[in-house]
Amino acid sequence: MPTSTTYIYIFGDNETKVWGLTGRERLQRMVRANEHAKLIAHEKEIPPTELVLFLSADHIFDTRVLNTLIERNEKFALFDREKTPTAVRINGLQALSLLNDLASPGKIYDKHTLSSLPPLKLEDLNIDFQQNLKKKDPPYILPITPENHKHLEKELFSGSYKGVTDLVTKWLWPLPAFWSTHLCVRHGWQPNHVTYLSVVFAISAGVSFWYGFFAIGLLMGWFMTFLDTVDGKLARVTVTSSRFGDVLDHGLDIVHPPLWYLAWGVGLAATATPMVGLEILMWLMFIGYVGGRLCEGAFLWMASFDMFIWQKSDSYNRLITARRNPNLLLLSYGWLIDRPDLGLSLVVAWHLISTGILTVRLLAAWRTHRKEGVLRSWLQGIDPTKDRNQLAVRVFTRAPIDMQKIYASSSKAPH
Repeated sequence: MPTSTTYIYIFGDNETKVWGLTGRERLQRMVRANEHAKLIAHEKEIPPTELVLFLSADHIFDTRVLNTLIERNEKFALFDREKTPTAVRINGLQALSLLNDLASPGKIYDKHTLSSLPPLKLEDLNIDFQQNLKKKDPPYILPITPENHKHLEKELFSGSYKGVTDLVTKWLWPLPAFWSTHLCVRHGWQPNHVTYLSVVFAISAGVSFWYGFFAIGLLMGWFMTFLDTVDGKLARVTVTSSRFGDVLDHGLDIVHPPLWYLAWGVGLAATATPMVGLEILMWLMFIGYVGGRLCEGAFLWMASFDMFIWQKSDSYNRLITARRNPNLLLLSYGWLIDRPDLGLSLVVAWHLISTGILTVRLLAAWRTHRKEGVLRSWLQGIDPTKDRNQLAVRVFTRAPIDMQKIYASSSKAPH
């Protein structure tokens, strides 16, 4: 990471909004989130003795691309496919000349200041997989126009999704989450507002389970899991985050599932079909839940990435492993057949089986680490574009952005 501050000046004037933000507003939020970057509001503030990074407000930048450009402490010029400058790093003494070139008509890339800089391509940035989203997507810089903003919104939303996650989040929630995120943006709701509402549903579901109102509890529980998807997507597409919201969201994800199962067990005692050995069952549930989390944490002592993106089998396992959404499916099944006791038994059994699988995978990782010294994610060895014939690549990575569609629907369509 850079040890010094990177000064950034945003040029261009595009008022088209994508997910409620202009290109300039989006870049400002992204830059402020990087502790090594400092925004320059006026050209008079450009330090003459420093390298300054100029960014185009007419484009949407992949966060990985932006952070990598901030790290490059060297001169360069990065153009889009229409040879329009998107990012330029240049000495502050040349800033005025560059701004004059950018403001002048004609072929900008032929201007003396830009043509004298070393050209840079996205392929030169060597951007790897995203650990936080458990996926690997090709990096991008996309032009913003009134004609293509809907395509851009779809691409940004798709890019906000985790590649490796459970089957409900991956295949059931995307479409309703897309429109719900739109609704939030339209009404100015922040990610924390959605998180607060999900907390209310989480508590309400637990209380309902406790008193044996399983149908109401399941309804509220499914609403909660849906909102848990929406708040994350809303935060990413609007570049809005807070430390408190992040801690609240992740803390809620860890704490509430076992409490739900415990409440479900207590609720069974209030029904006509109380379970024999319920206390033992609850202890087994906690052992399975905590054991699985400990396996995931122990794996991080050996690797810099999540356990579920080590090998392809681990990613497939993440679709159905004993996390909240797959377990809610089991509880819902038990309720549908009027056997809520069976639903809870299935959840406990699935926790123990999943933790057993994770334990085996942890031991395999430990042996590999001792033998080879390093663990590599399978995502590091694939190209999302060239390897789409592989099933795992199709399932866990999204299709490359259709640049023809992005440009064809814009005023910058290739000639």
